[in-house]
Amino acid sequence: MHRKLGRNDNCWCGSGKKYKTCHASFDEKISQYKSKGHIVPKHEIIKTPEEIEALRASAKINISVLDYVAQNIKEGVTTEDIDKWVYQKTTELGGIPATLDYEEYPKSVCTSINDQVCHGIPSDEVVLKDGDIINVDVSTIFNGYFSDSSRMFCIGDVSEEKRKLVDVTKECIEIGLEQVKPWGFLGDMGQAVHEHAMKNGYTVVQEVGGHGIGNEFHEDPWVSYVSEKGTEMLMVPGMVFTIEPMLNMGADEIYLDEEDGWTIYTVDGKPSAQWEIMVLVTETGHEVLAY
Repeated sequence: MHRKLGRNDNCWCGSGKKYKTCHASFDEKISQYKSKGHIVPKHEIIKTPEEIEALRASAKINISVLDYVAQNIKEGVTTEDIDKWVYQKTTELGGIPATLDYEEYPKSVCTSINDQVCHGIPSDEVVLKDGDIINVDVSTIFNGYFSDSSRMFCIGDVSEEKRKLVDVTKECIEIGLEQVKPWGFLGDMGQAVHEHAMKNGYTVVQEVGGHGIGNEFHEDPWVSYVSEKGTEMLMVPGMVFTIEPMLNMGADEIYLDEEDGWTIYTVDGKPSAQWEIMVLVTETGHEVLAY
């Protein structure tokens, strides 16, 4: 699984301690899970204390940017306005918008309205209207470390149907988060999210999921929200990933806008909602880094 270290070698985590007094027992525990057929994390995605501090600093900017959006978003605002706010606030705080020029994505934020599931591209032609729901997805690079979170916003007088979708999607995050603990499995979280969505009459998008994050924008593991308890990757202290389920009011089928190459829509035109948090697995449970 990893390069073989002697017990008196320096630990792979960079602590400067001998392996036997640092991560030897940790690695042995992971090996026991692997021997039983479970998917286990590689060292590369387990964050050191120094990296975790750097991620907290990046996440602090990400949260501040979304707070700024929350204070200013309203009917009559264009999604291009939101993009400008995100760029200006992120750079003002010393960060870089992670989506800007990422795989040729043209903007600093994703803005997905109503039946847009995710990756909506801001435009000065898209004006927020009374009754819209919108996901604003902000991602930040600060000193080389990535953070990522998104929030839903209800514009004006939103229908009871749409508001419930938004609220239940947020509840799914909270219920899923209860399952994030060391030596559990990502499938524990995924099943909890899926069950709560179905109980409320919604479907969960299967093709798009969460991801590890930290030194890169997208790292292992890929995170599903239609998984089963006891499956998917083993969660261990130091892992960082996003929880970002997308719930549809109708069917779970989606399609990609071939013209812009980014925006994903529901096939039946019914609304979709998504919240996203970035979470660290700790020795005793979890810590939400960005929301």
